Amino acid sequence: MKIEEVQSTTKKQRVATHTHIKGLGLEPNGNALPMAAGFVGQICAREAAGLVVDMIRAKKMAGRALLFAGPPGTGKTALALGISQELGSKVPFCPMVGSEVYSSEVKKTEVLMENFRRAIGLRMKENKEVYEGEVTELSPEEAENTTGGYGKSISHVIIGLKTVKGTKQLKLDPTIYDALLKEKVAVGDVIYIEANSGAVKRVGRSDAFATEFDLEAEEYVPLPKGEVHKKKEIVQDVTLHDLDAANARPQGGQDILSLMGQMMKPRKTEITDKLRQEINKVVNRYIDEGVAELVPGVLFIDEVHMLDMECFSYMNRALESSLSPIVIFATNRGICNVRGTDISSPHGIPVDLLDRLVIIRTETYGPADMIQILAIRAQVEELVVDEESLAYLGEIGQQASLRHAVQLLSPASIVAKMNGRDGICKADLEEVSSLYLDAKSSAKLLQEQQERYIT
Repeated sequence: MKIEEVQSTTKKQRVATHTHIKGLGLEPNGNALPMAAGFVGQICAREAAGLVVDMIRAKKMAGRALLFAGPPGTGKTALALGISQELGSKVPFCPMVGSEVYSSEVKKTEVLMENFRRAIGLRMKENKEVYEGEVTELSPEEAENTTGGYGKSISHVIIGLKTVKGTKQLKLDPTIYDALLKEKVAVGDVIYIEANSGAVKRVGRSDAFATEFDLEAEEYVPLPKGEVHKKKEIVQDVTLHDLDAANARPQGGQDILSLMGQMMKPRKTEITDKLRQEINKVVNRYIDEGVAELVPGVLFIDEVHMLDMECFSYMNRALESSLSPIVIFATNRGICNVRGTDISSPHGIPVDLLDRLVIIRTETYGPADMIQILAIRAQVEELVVDEESLAYLGEIGQQASLRHAVQLLSPASIVAKMNGRDGICKADLEEVSSLYLDAKSSAKLLQEQQERYIT
């Protein structure tokens, strides 16, 4: 008889390249800890990034740019993600790669502008009349279909809401019942319903249910204070691109082609400069009135040397705009040509834009740092690796690259399981290492066997 263990149904987080990065790993005084928040080494770069985070929080960094420069595999993308983790989910963080601007449909500057506006947040505050509380009852009342059909339709819904001060039973319109279904509201959830619009927002699950085995609850929230019916300040976070997209409508006449175009998915090119200017005027008015607050976020452009002169000149103008995010560039290039020109420049970036940048250099990892990083990666991927194997992987990292050493962990774990072991040993790594070539070994082999290949 075969007995198999059933996998847990809890949501497992996918392990990505930078899953282990949880922040910059700094002390309250700004000094970098040798190993913290998934980071190892890069002390100077992390402390410099920590100062940038403080400037962003103090809103003294808008319209400025930062460049992470260093050899491949030295943690440039990890530093940018560390900055985003430190800033928290309320500050917009928009990552992109330099090559994304080359599209057959959309202009390069349009792609850059769209990402610029994705990285600028707007925090809007409104005082609204709401009904708020924990759902104690949710029962839709059915009635005969008024259109004369056989089925029954929902005439209204009875909902019970409880707060610390008391309980109220509400009789709601069937359209609000649809909104409750969309938000997946169940008994025990904390919600609020706007009195004027009937909009429903699920805040979370009541913390009274925190002890029960509930897989789907994202977060537990306390029982709301005060009365069920009250005035509440509602804070909404949106980006300027959200406002652009919400206000853009496909234009067109009444001919059949225009109607077909309207029925199909609207094209990206619909957001015009005129529309953006109008939205900027409204946003500035809201800021002046104190209704909204501008939250400059972070636009992270990796492989910035892939941009060309047109994009760089556009960047110069965009950084001077009043509505501008903090821009972080990253590159692993030394002195090379600016794309599409014969002009040689450091990092492939024109000198006039380099003048505007604060440059943070990342250093190559030493053997001890590599072993610690590999140990963290093994822990994240839930792999058991002994000391000897980690030391051997560190040697591979020194000879080839850190990325290649990290990539050998997963296949080595499969080889170990095939050999009937839970932990990875040196023999597994030696076997995997003989199967896969790294970039340097492959290049050496190409030079030795050049005559066999087509050039």
